[in-house]
Amino acid sequence: MRTTDVLIIGSGVAGVSAALGLARNPNLKIDVITPESDPQESNTRYAQGGIIGRGADDTPELLVEDILKAGAGASLPLAARILAEEGPVDLQKILIETSGVDFDKDANGKIDWGKEAAHSRRRIAHVGDTTGQAIITGMLQALGKCSNVTLVKNLTAVDLITFPHHARDPLANYRPITCHGAYVFDQTTRMVHRYLAGATILATGGLGRIYSNTTNPLRSRGDGLAMAHRAGARIINAEYVQFHPTALSTPGMEGFLISEAVRGEGGILLTPDGNAFMEKYSLEWKDLAPRDVVARAIHHQMETHGYSYVLLDIASHASAEAIQERFPNIYATCLKAGIDITREPIPVVPAAHYFCGGVAVDEWGRSNILNLYAVGEVSCSGLHGANRLASTSLLEGLVWGQRAANNLEIELDKKDREPIPGREDVPPWDESNLTVDADPALIQGDMQTIQTIMWHYVGLIRSAERMSRAIRELRHIQNEIETFYRSTRLSDGLIGLRNAVEAALVVAQAARHNRHSRGCHYRVDSVDGGDRLL
Repeated sequence: MRTTDVLIIGSGVAGVSAALGLARNPNLKIDVITPESDPQESNTRYAQGGIIGRGADDTPELLVEDILKAGAGASLPLAARILAEEGPVDLQKILIETSGVDFDKDANGKIDWGKEAAHSRRRIAHVGDTTGQAIITGMLQALGKCSNVTLVKNLTAVDLITFPHHARDPLANYRPITCHGAYVFDQTTRMVHRYLAGATILATGGLGRIYSNTTNPLRSRGDGLAMAHRAGARIINAEYVQFHPTALSTPGMEGFLISEAVRGEGGILLTPDGNAFMEKYSLEWKDLAPRDVVARAIHHQMETHGYSYVLLDIASHASAEAIQERFPNIYATCLKAGIDITREPIPVVPAAHYFCGGVAVDEWGRSNILNLYAVGEVSCSGLHGANRLASTSLLEGLVWGQRAANNLEIELDKKDREPIPGREDVPPWDESNLTVDADPALIQGDMQTIQTIMWHYVGLIRSAERMSRAIRELRHIQNEIETFYRSTRLSDGLIGLRNAVEAALVVAQAARHNRHSRGCHYRVDSVDGGDRLL
């Protein structure tokens, strides 16, 4: 058993931002855990395009307007205002000054602001096309200098410890639901430990891996969402799963993201026979339309004409030197796949990319469960609404990580605060009667079934019939998985499988419940005109 002031589950931009904020108070002890052997391994690492700052001709008002417009009327204005006002300040203070992130500069030594879809101004700070990698590398290096922060690898959270559910005291049943840490599986020793904490911050990222086609890394399977849901946290906007329009469509390279910045720098979408088509779907924005519009347009072209992919052409709109300088990672990766993007177009398809919903939180990252915060993609602050504006995700994690830290520093200092439970208050995890090891073939087979159901029935195009079938089949699989889970020794894969089916059901049920097409939730049987593609 371990006791700490704050337990942070996840080591991406949001979790590390919160840890850096809390570390400023030398009286606090902070533990950051990650299931990865490399703490850099998270969705943050794979963010290519960049992070929003404030360009030369930009204002907070203009950014708020763009966020609300991209969010299709479902973004919370307060959240947009917080991001627009605090984001550039945090970028300068946390990323540039504290973490030493060296964003690309122009000839005058100023940040070279880029542009992406649905942005009215050039305001995207970037480090080539590996911005996320540069950010998380710098932030983790800064975190390593904080003596009151412990970063532990290869630990998978199993479930949140909440009272009254896990309390030995029967009188706890009369008090509000309160989080006191988590049960954590050590992948090395295969033991489950109690991690007791004064406050817990979920920063576990997204759930793209519940779909068969995704840009997300392997452990983006909805772990934090599922744990919070089981604990009784309020989940909102779960139907809004954003599909990135352009993932590389080449054998062996599926899921590799082709950044939206490629279109921001002039790239044009073409049919396989070379015809531009986005003007048919968005006369105003064309290839720079919001992601939901572009993804559905590509899907429609593929479905209508039987294409297995469409093409993204940057070679005809930028010099080879400019392409290699701006997109070195995309250039190198595509070259490995036999595609020279300075000479030929890139075959692309849509893929599940970002979860716009999540654990409902307020402006400080607080959930409806006492002492439980959520930041980053696992949370829903209301910022993204029905469709995330490009390059807001890294900034949201940065801003709400800092906000959660600021609020927690005040909360943890209150004299009437309930103390952290002791060893005798929380039962240990008991696997004494379990002797069977998890069969990887069963785990992989069930995971593939979940992914296939979600892709075909709760994907880019939805209907009541598709979603009802998805829910029926997912419930059956969930029952099988739960039986498997209750009779088998834990593994990271089994924990993830259980979470994946829970997260999939949360998304499918929310999607069936919402009968209106909005943003990235599109229904052909919408009550407000679902026969429209866009």
